[in-house]
Amino acid sequence: MADFREQLACIKFYFKLGKTATECYEIMKIAFGEQAMGRSQTFQWFSWFQAGRTSIDDERSGRPVSSSTPEMIERVRQIIREDCRRTIDEVSMLVGISHGTCHKILTERLKMRRVASKFVPRILSVDQKQQQLDVAWTSKEMLLTTPVFF
Repeated sequence: MADFREQLACIKFYFKLGKTATECYEIMKIAFGEQAMGRSQTFQWFSWFQAGRTSIDDERSGRPVSSSTPEMIERVRQIIREDCRRTIDEVSMLVGISHGTCHKILTERLKMRRVASKFVPRILSVDQKQQQLDVAWTSKEMLLTTPVFF
């Protein structure tokens, strides 16, 4: 996304000159071409300046970008490994992220889906395949070394 501070300064300047929002938008299209702010955004800023706003800084606060960090993904993975029957709401409360972000981490990042009320990987990773193989070998060894009583 382009930095619109220069365009915001122009909008404020046109407002102070007494231009209308439509005139301002037309001049912005000519001056900035394809990089110009959209019509609705230009009109929104123009109306904010009419309402008494003096700053060209965007004071809106967005959601934190840090909610889907590798550390957060690993924490979600560990919680699911501890108890795969946890719901998305439980995991999101334990980790401290939103339901949607937790769902996105589980389905898109960890490639898991809910099967029979627990999360399982769609495709087994190499370590999961090795773990299953180890369990199978251990079970086979126990079966062969344990005496059978009839």
